[in-house]
Amino acid sequence: MQIPRRVWYNHTMKQQELTTENVLSRLPGPLLEWFRGNARDLPWRRTEDPYPIWVSEIMLQQTRVAAVLGYYARFLTAFPSVEALANAPEDRLMKLWEGLGYYSRARNLQKAAKAVAEMGGFPDTYEGLLKLPGVGDYTASAIASAAFARREAAVDGNVLRVVTRLTDCHDDILDPKTKKSIRERVQTVMPEEAADIRIFNQATMELGATVCVPNGPPKCGECPARDFCLSRIRGTAESLPVKRAKKARKIGEKTVFLLLREDKVALCRRPDSGLLAGLWEFPNVEGALDESGAAEAVKAMGLTAVEWKSKLTAKHIFTHVEWHMTGYTLAVAGDGPAEWEWVDGSGLETHAVPSAFARYYAEAEKLLKSGDEA
Repeated sequence: MQIPRRVWYNHTMKQQELTTENVLSRLPGPLLEWFRGNARDLPWRRTEDPYPIWVSEIMLQQTRVAAVLGYYARFLTAFPSVEALANAPEDRLMKLWEGLGYYSRARNLQKAAKAVAEMGGFPDTYEGLLKLPGVGDYTASAIASAAFARREAAVDGNVLRVVTRLTDCHDDILDPKTKKSIRERVQTVMPEEAADIRIFNQATMELGATVCVPNGPPKCGECPARDFCLSRIRGTAESLPVKRAKKARKIGEKTVFLLLREDKVALCRRPDSGLLAGLWEFPNVEGALDESGAAEAVKAMGLTAVEWKSKLTAKHIFTHVEWHMTGYTLAVAGDGPAEWEWVDGSGLETHAVPSAFARYYAEAEKLLKSGDEA
């Protein structure tokens, strides 16, 4: 049976209209209109100043918006300018960052702040921003577009999800080639007007964060791209994006000691390189020690156990490793290693202790407070 020419023509034209090659070109208009009416009111979206935009982008790396908001406000109150950050004492900087994780971000922030202060201002191009410590492809693009209206596509996990679903792309998004290809394609459809350029990357990320969501079905009924989204039309949206399986995390066993002496607790500083570099922690050793082994470890630290108080277990998950911790609280006599610091409650508050030790930190606060009240 021969298909009538008009039916064949309409079917063919419809297929041509929705292809992976041209569907992205339809996105900017509906997306920007949707964003202007639906975007969350976030403080870094109310400015074109590169300094607060840069701070927000660094804080938001691998961290949820809700977790960042309080830190962002406190950080800018403490360091209202790039010069203030450049000249900040490192201990104060790290204390303000405490709990956000990925502490190398804070150190790179200060390194970059010093470089910017020396230059007399932020570079206003993608290439210039990329030279700053801690600034990679995504961050350079995000700052260049939002602060300086440069046509630079910023591609994060949200954008990868939106674009792969929109174009029904089944390439592995963890493959650098896929990310590079998507960035190049998004770059070609970025708007030309400065006001639109400033919000385009934010709009695409917002769509991925609030509508084309991860870890669940996309909210296609609310999406400005629903009429031309290939994965919605083909029924593949929930299977995208494609990611190769991650390697299993390594398990690290640790024994942590809350060592109390004269209403003070012992802290030691981590090495200057590696995981949680330069931060403060409670003394600990590798392995899950029983009471007998723990007693030997305390003795090896040059201390005498006076009273064993409690045993606490905790777990903390990093990106590539998982700590399983056994903790002992005890009163001791002796000084311990010379590099240790013995701090009271107020002293504990001034030291940046990473959230990996959150349970032990809370216990130390409680014990030191009860000691003060005794």
